[in-house]
Amino acid sequence: MNCQTVKAGFDCAFMTKKGCGFFSGSCQKIIDKCDGCGKIMEYEAAQYCKVYPDPNGKWLSGKCPTATHIKLEIKETQKINPLKASKRASKKA
Repeated sequence: MNCQTVKAGFDCAFMTKKGCGFFSGSCQKIIDKCDGCGKIMEYEAAQYCKVYPDPNGKWLSGKCPTATHIKLEIKETQKINPLKASKRASKKA
């Protein structure tokens, strides 16, 4: 259904015939950690997240799982077979 509270006219999963079903009754504005994210929409001079109605709740556990402005550092560690490593070490010596 379309939102009838904060973002009137936008599709919202929490909207019912009785009104907004989100626990606070409407979507919350973004927080400072959300600045620069590609999933921000501006509506009537306020900024809201397109994905989550409460962006602050997603940042409580560390990082927002859908944040586009944060680059994840993936450290690849190569597994070394100890038998092969000892053979290589003996060849070099």
